[in-house]
Amino acid sequence: MSEISGIGKLLITIGIIIIVAGLIISFMPKIPYLGKLPGDIHIKRKNFTIYFPLTTSIIVSIIASIILTAIFLVIRYLTK
Repeated sequence: MSEISGIGKLLITIGIIIIVAGLIISFMPKIPYLGKLPGDIHIKRKNFTIYFPLTTSIIVSIIASIILTAIFLVIRYLTK
């Protein structure tokens, strides 16, 4: 019975992650300056456009790392 319980918890966790990702994606255009920071590479020519949000990617990565570290610390503290 414990295996089924573990699968249920996993499915609930995956569902919550999908909901949070959906909310983030839906509110992303409303965040000012995201994707328009200094260091974001944007090259526009006649036939093509290249856009690489380097600075934005670094900032999002740092924020995600901080949030995930905090979540894992809380989980570790609660399971002791």
